[in-house]
Amino acid sequence: MATRSINPRLGIDLGGTKIEAALLDRDNNVCWRKRIPTPRNDYEQTIAAIISLIHDVRHEVPESLGCTVGMGIPGSVSPLSGRIHNANSTWLNGQPLGKDLEAILGHPVSLANDANCLALSESVDGAGQNASTMFAVILGTGVGGGLCVNGKIITGANGIAGEWGHTLLGGKASGVLAQEPCWCGRYGCIETHLSGPALIRAYHQTPQSDLTVVCASQLIERYRASEPAAHATVTQFFNHLACALAMVINIIDPEVIVIGGGLSQVDEIYTEVPNRWGEWIFSDTPTKTRLCPAAHGDASGVRGAAWLADL
Repeated sequence: MATRSINPRLGIDLGGTKIEAALLDRDNNVCWRKRIPTPRNDYEQTIAAIISLIHDVRHEVPESLGCTVGMGIPGSVSPLSGRIHNANSTWLNGQPLGKDLEAILGHPVSLANDANCLALSESVDGAGQNASTMFAVILGTGVGGGLCVNGKIITGANGIAGEWGHTLLGGKASGVLAQEPCWCGRYGCIETHLSGPALIRAYHQTPQSDLTVVCASQLIERYRASEPAAHATVTQFFNHLACALAMVINIIDPEVIVIGGGLSQVDEIYTEVPNRWGEWIFSDTPTKTRLCPAAHGDASGVRGAAWLADL
């Protein structure tokens, strides 16, 4: 139960399938948390859902009134227009989300890419704590990335640092051809191969697959049971992920790569991928980069969002 000494910060994680809000106390513990489905393809209803969560926490924890609010979004805020762009929740693109929320609430709302929020949380007191360079990856409905150096988010000159999900995965080495269309209008993006929906799509394109398998957890169960179609699909996924992360290592050479999102719960990733990525890493020594799941699990993104106002 929250007390009057919580000194709270409110974080909101706006995802493709759910919106989560969490209130952190002064020791960064989650003292209130709630999630609701995302109203897909409806900007006005998305705004209404976010406001309803904020009203809920204010009603249930009166001490939260006036606390800072940060929100992770599946895209970026354009430095030029202040509007959302590059969001795979495409109904957000071109919208002044921050301004609209601030107009309703009457106080500032800090926005950042959801992978940047994950990176911030894990860099401060998670799996990347004490690492000078850490790359965070979201593998879920979409695919994203965020970069932290010495505990600070790097956004880049164009506000797109870490947009790993929209680089090309292709060529003979990975066994991928740049032919998959992406929602962004390009072809062969990493997101078209490594997101949860992409994994299911690849399985359904495999001979002898079972069309009743509609989510990644079902597919992983089939993989562990050595179903041939599932085994082939998930093995290909490991190869693609290893190749894609090798790009990150070749460019950034981080001490730690942290994975969040629904697919981060696939334990085999953390052995299979490091065993494979050496084929594409430009080094003559064993790779020292650690690959690990987010220490704070599915709460990590919303925790990072809560700290945005302090940056």
